[in-house]
Amino acid sequence: MKKLLAAIAAVTIVAPVFLLSPAAMAQTTQQNKMTSCNKDAAGKKGDERKAFMKDCLSNKPAAPAAPATQQEKMKTCNKDATGKKGDDRKAFMKECLKKDK
Repeated sequence: MKKLLAAIAAVTIVAPVFLLSPAAMAQTTQQNKMTSCNKDAAGKKGDERKAFMKDCLSNKPAAPAAPATQQEKMKTCNKDATGKKGDDRKAFMKECLKKDK
């Protein structure tokens, strides 16, 4: 009997976590977006607020930045290597140019 009660208690505690559907999680994400947009819309009224909220809520996440070209990497690494000389600069440039920026 004790094992049965323990099992029922465990299922009652753990089951709600598994019952969260993707729709429920998406709703939470939408609610977070709504809260954020609402905060950003402070001070706006009427049509201005309506247009802002529509734009804010429909915004997709920003696309990841395109990888830097070799020429852009070279410019950045050269700038960062200012003051380094000889083997120190060579080693720094080698590592810097390997990185994805």
